Amino acid sequence: MTTTKTTSHYALGSTDAEQERLIRQAALLAPFTERFFRGAGIGTGQRVLDIGSGVGDVAMLAATLVGPSGEVVGVERDERSIDRARTRVALAGLHNVTFTQSDVSQIASGKPFDAVVGRFILMFLPDPPTVLRSLSQLLRPSGVVAFHELSWAPFLLLAARLPLWSAATSVIHETFRRSGANTEMGFALYQIFQQAGLPAPAMTLEMPLGNDPEFIRWVPDVLGSLLPLAQRFDLPLRPLGDLNTLPQRIQAEVSASNSVVTWMALVGAWSRKSATHA
Repeated sequence: MTTTKTTSHYALGSTDAEQERLIRQAALLAPFTERFFRGAGIGTGQRVLDIGSGVGDVAMLAATLVGPSGEVVGVERDERSIDRARTRVALAGLHNVTFTQSDVSQIASGKPFDAVVGRFILMFLPDPPTVLRSLSQLLRPSGVVAFHELSWAPFLLLAARLPLWSAATSVIHETFRRSGANTEMGFALYQIFQQAGLPAPAMTLEMPLGNDPEFIRWVPDVLGSLLPLAQRFDLPLRPLGDLNTLPQRIQAEVSASNSVVTWMALVGAWSRKSATHA
């Protein structure tokens, strides 16, 4: 991935394994993001811009909300991800979604959008206020800006009671942090929206809970994608033991606790561009 002043290194990469992980993750996140988008006013007939589309999950979710009379344009830099997204959209029979390859700071203007959305993208950008300011210029007056981002602080706190789960999540968090990602982007959105010239956003917070294997595998899955960076940063992997058996051992630890674990806090922020803002 190239680097510009509005683009940082995406720590997770775009391997086939990472694309499959993203699809599994998106299936679990879909109810949360759909609820957030509906609350933000994403609906029938709208023209929506999705930035950082990856393999297309958020764009496809938005497409179901806007319906056949609406339109979703997804923007993604990685060509392999766009190819996968286009294939998935075709297989799903969605005719109201298109994708374009572009950096978020270089999106061509044209017909204005009713909404601009994204999930887990601003955390990877060095200058989110500048990006949001630029994106808001692509919106019609009173258009919606809605972003789902993360807060790791409560996740790490709640993970501490399970040693192996906690050790693995700590390595993941530190890898993201050292790569330049803002692991507390969620709560930062309140100020970032205003720095971008938008009204202070309405905000939500939800934390997924679970203990089934599909839910728990998120941690070893993400660690697998981040492993080259974690090794480069010389992070403490030895306490995790054999990484090949890590998923089974984490599942055993959670099962023995007779409880549930969380994912990161999902923080949603949305606002409307001023009706008089050109």
